[in-house]
Amino acid sequence: MARGGVSVVIPVLNDAASLRRLVDDLRDTGVEIVVVDGGSDDDSKSVASGVGRVVSAPPGRGIQMAAGVPAASGDWLWFMHADTRLSPRVVAALVDRLDKPSWGFFSVRLDGGSWPYRMIERTMSWRAAASGIATGDQGIFVHRELLDAVGGVPRQPLLEDVELCRRLRRLAKPVVLREPLLASSRRWERDGIARTILVMWWLRFRYFAGADPKSLAREYYG
Repeated sequence: MARGGVSVVIPVLNDAASLRRLVDDLRDTGVEIVVVDGGSDDDSKSVASGVGRVVSAPPGRGIQMAAGVPAASGDWLWFMHADTRLSPRVVAALVDRLDKPSWGFFSVRLDGGSWPYRMIERTMSWRAAASGIATGDQGIFVHRELLDAVGGVPRQPLLEDVELCRRLRRLAKPVVLREPLLASSRRWERDGIARTILVMWWLRFRYFAGADPKSLAREYYG
């Protein structure tokens, strides 16, 4: 892919089934796909090898995202979770806004069917637009020029998406695209909606108060 294009960077760890669906969504869109494997023992690498570049890195989203940047050839980096789904309209909405170096993210929808997920997704999208800080579920995109200016993707084990947005918003206001990405609700389904919300807000509060992300990661992942 020539410089000026979009490179999608996808960190994976045993995400073959989800990755296969996302790759199908991205196929024939004209974007470059860079999959960064954190040591999967499923078919993640073979799924990725047929459609894009595969890079290996130690596990951890921040570390894997950072490893994918030098492997990507596009001037625009678009960081995507493997369990994200998207429509052709999403790619078109992004390409239409790539007229000058900037950064931003999308609104989000959750794939859970019940009404609490509609409240969660609206709150997530509103909070991100108001604060300029998105989650990785929202498909953060950034021009390489701006990413280099903030020192690249933070190589930290937790809340790398929050820290990246904090750094980028010092340079420029984010572009918020209303066309939603479809994100997995499995975390809320697995751990419970109330508990998941409380844990994430507590982690964010402590991080903003100066807590070490390594300590927070040990608590979060157990």
